[in-house]
Amino acid sequence: MARARKKAGGGPGETNPRGDAASAIGSLYECGGGKVGMQMSGRKQSPPSTPPMPQNGPGRLFTLPTVLTIGRVAAIPLFVSTFYMDGWWGATATTSIFLLAAITDWLDGYIARKMRLETAFGAFLDPVADKLMVAATLVLLCTKPFECAIFGDVPWLLTAPSITIIGREITMSAVREWAASQNSLALEQAVAVNKLGKWKAATQMTALTALLASRDPSMAVPSVLASGIGLLYVSAGLAVWSLVVYTRKIWTVSLK
Repeated sequence: MARARKKAGGGPGETNPRGDAASAIGSLYECGGGKVGMQMSGRKQSPPSTPPMPQNGPGRLFTLPTVLTIGRVAAIPLFVSTFYMDGWWGATATTSIFLLAAITDWLDGYIARKMRLETAFGAFLDPVADKLMVAATLVLLCTKPFECAIFGDVPWLLTAPSITIIGREITMSAVREWAASQNSLALEQAVAVNKLGKWKAATQMTALTALLASRDPSMAVPSVLASGIGLLYVSAGLAVWSLVVYTRKIWTVSLK
């Protein structure tokens, strides 16, 4: 029995390491007023680090590239008004507005990539602004046929490529919308803008600039008008070709 008590509690001259440690911790807690325990229990664990979320506020929505794109859309009514104004300055103003829109079309994309200001709203609005400006220009040019002895009396000269280009843009917009709704990365990559589409846009802008400039009496040179009409037909051909390429890609992806 004595040996059992000695093992359990220890003799008068012996110390219990566990008891001493417990009493030391208790005394520290009492002397500190429980502050250590309170600080440890009240300490907030930091949440796991997560990547920063993109800003969705007005500052992120209306970036400089997006403002330039909105400016192109807002300039369309002024563009239409100057087209029907008489005098050389009306034609000059119309051509200048279109040239400025074409420059900002390149500039907003460059700024967005260079300064990392890409936004979902900007990516949606940029092609819409381009299509609105191009469609408005084509319709305006069809309302005032050119009087040129080179081509004679051909009323459908601008109507045919204009319908082709506008029809292609409407079809591609619907196809891209359908591809986005399928939640398929392969389909979205199949309808992404390629080099053929960029060549189509470049020839299209050049042709429309030449056609608008030919309305100015100082620029009413048969070669300018002929080059503008020729490039417009080239642009219409590239539009159809790119549509066929996109359709073949979609068909290939859908069969997999």
